Amino acid sequence: MKLDHSIEQSINEINLNRFWELSRQKILMIEESFDTAKGAPVFTEKGKYVTRGWTEWTQGFQFGSALLQFDATGEEEFLHLGRGNTLHKMTPHLTHTGVHDHGFNNVSTYGTLLRMIEEGKLDTSNWEKEYYKLAIKVSGAVQALRWTNIPSGGYMYSFNGPHSLFVDTIRTCRAVILSHMLGHVLQGENDKKINLLQRAIQHFLATVKYSIYYGEGRDEYDIPGRTAHEIIFNTNDGNYRCPNSQQGYTGFSTWTRGLAWAISGLGETLEILNRLPEEDYAVIISKEELTQTLEKAALATSDFYLKHTPTDGIPYWDTGAPQLYQMGDYLNKPSDPFNAFEPVDSSAACITAQGLLRIGNWLQSKDKLKAEKYLKAGYQIAKGLFQEPYLSTVPDHQGLILHSIYHRPNGWDYTPEKGKVPFGESSMWGDYHARELALLIQRNIQEEKYYSYFNCIAQ
Repeated sequence: MKLDHSIEQSINEINLNRFWELSRQKILMIEESFDTAKGAPVFTEKGKYVTRGWTEWTQGFQFGSALLQFDATGEEEFLHLGRGNTLHKMTPHLTHTGVHDHGFNNVSTYGTLLRMIEEGKLDTSNWEKEYYKLAIKVSGAVQALRWTNIPSGGYMYSFNGPHSLFVDTIRTCRAVILSHMLGHVLQGENDKKINLLQRAIQHFLATVKYSIYYGEGRDEYDIPGRTAHEIIFNTNDGNYRCPNSQQGYTGFSTWTRGLAWAISGLGETLEILNRLPEEDYAVIISKEELTQTLEKAALATSDFYLKHTPTDGIPYWDTGAPQLYQMGDYLNKPSDPFNAFEPVDSSAACITAQGLLRIGNWLQSKDKLKAEKYLKAGYQIAKGLFQEPYLSTVPDHQGLILHSIYHRPNGWDYTPEKGKVPFGESSMWGDYHARELALLIQRNIQEEKYYSYFNCIAQ
């Protein structure tokens, strides 16, 4: 990525009013036409959102988008949409024992409603507030049930099964952390009380140890900051076996959305560490060592992203994708979503930009030069995403951010032109995280309360 603008210039070139107006239109279009009885909207085909049965991990992004729209604009109809759909359609996700996605579905909905209450943006009854608290308590505990012990601790396993650690889950741990901070505890066999914060911390440590590389000779593909989508363990003895990938090209290349989940999850965890009681997890690791460990991972992954992404900061779907070589010096020019060789993934950019801004904000009191680098990168990526060819301005297209990819290896993404790769479509997670990114920037510009999922915990 090429950093060539000041932070102030990049911020001034972001048109948030246009973004939120287009966002408004897209949310209403989906609400009017999509039948959630058939499943959750996942990605678009020919501009219309469709389902894709694998796991139901995107419904919280649909209803959470309406809540973010209300948060940003104050338009009451989006509060009614988001709150009503959360109350009537999200309950099964609270007790879904088959997924690792509770932080996606439930923090984006119940957590957002609770956050806005605590921030004073939503006035409601005490019973409704307690209902949202209960939902988050349950959700975090259910996610923490998916547990595999390993010699160095343990991890919350993916929907693939107990052998599988996904890098994605580092961001869904937010549900587990909130559940603990709301005073909840998971009870197991013989009434054993399981500390949820300790489980979240152990999961972080497993992820940064096994899913992230540091150039320390771990294998022949050990490039600093590279991530593996999936890590495989032997469940008989808990030992590490190998890297793997479900949605990337290989376990030895870097699927850029997995990299993005790591950057965003690390960024938002670093900035809340001071509010997590050290005594609740000190038996595992000290706060000082935990901070150093997460910071090392955050800087490594962020620097890898900047080094292996085109000049505009919007990446191709995998840094080792097999046809990238045919595009020549593709890293020294802007991304090309209309090429004939490998698709870009704008959703990875939406997720990463937010993470870079959070890491940059966290670093300001420690290292102003590094902080400025990541802040500048985050704002530049946002500027690129919030304009054509990535911002969706076509009136009948239901997506907000174009050129997103779901599952390239499985061939699930719509290809509109023969001889080209998939392009021109959107994803529910990409659109949602673009809205989170816009809200984070807007609150900074307007000097409002800093936007964090952790704001749902009363101070």
